[in-house]
Amino acid sequence: MLEVAMMIEGQDGINWDRWKRLGRAVEDLGYAGLYRSDHFTEPAGPPKDALELWSSLTWLADNTERIEFGPLVSPVSFRHPVITAWQASSVDSLAGGRLRLGVGAGWQEREHDSFGFDLLDTDRRFARFEEGLEVVTRLLRSERPVSFAGEFYRLDGAFLMPRSPRPGGIPIVIGGNGPRRTLPLAARHADEWNAVFVTADRFADLDARLDGLLREAGRSPGEVRRTLMTRAVFGRTQAEVDRKLDGVSREELEDAVIAGTAGEFVDRLGRLSEAGVQRVMLQWLEPDDLDGLEAMSGSVLPQL
Repeated sequence: MLEVAMMIEGQDGINWDRWKRLGRAVEDLGYAGLYRSDHFTEPAGPPKDALELWSSLTWLADNTERIEFGPLVSPVSFRHPVITAWQASSVDSLAGGRLRLGVGAGWQEREHDSFGFDLLDTDRRFARFEEGLEVVTRLLRSERPVSFAGEFYRLDGAFLMPRSPRPGGIPIVIGGNGPRRTLPLAARHADEWNAVFVTADRFADLDARLDGLLREAGRSPGEVRRTLMTRAVFGRTQAEVDRKLDGVSREELEDAVIAGTAGEFVDRLGRLSEAGVQRVMLQWLEPDDLDGLEAMSGSVLPQL
């Protein structure tokens, strides 16, 4: 059975009131989880509320009981991996083992320029990301002190407490579709691979490629969970869908976007499940539309 979770752009006007309403709604309406981005700002446009990631996840850990949650994804380019691992370990302990830690290389130029972080060129950015993965995975998975010496980071007998209540530590999520850099890193380090804005056919192709890379790395394909984040535009009627699209025709939408009423959602989500998606994170760009979340949960989730 395909699991359905929600994904919120945390930098797109999210404040405490909105976040609390969303967290309670996702918990109460039966969705599998609530995920969010980790950015200071949007890539363009005027500043908006952008609730800080770990503050918001700490609230979620202490004020929900059922849903899983985490960042999609938190970049090592402006968050030191030691601090990320420390925060993640504490939040997961508070949540009783419901955090899934998505980490990434970083990509948005505006926030790095504005706040004084070095994004680096692509090759060095991914070299730093790979070292960051080594730091995070060693700290979260090992039951003994760990050491590491790299170009960007180092550890010397480091050990974090409190630990995750789960054997093996917090699941590490690596997101992205890149066959040359991202998928090989997922094959070596990830507990979960999260594809981004791809169709069912494209997901199946990438999924098969990841299977091969996992076998080459000496891992079983079943060791890595397969998920997808894509935009959702849901309406109870076609007129409501058209209003939310605000003049954008279906022909202009990216093929990966799921837009429509309950029937369209059930059909599209069914195709994703057949392609190998185990959980879909639906990007919800209307954070105040809790009625829409309720309507989707009542009309779509029972049919999956």
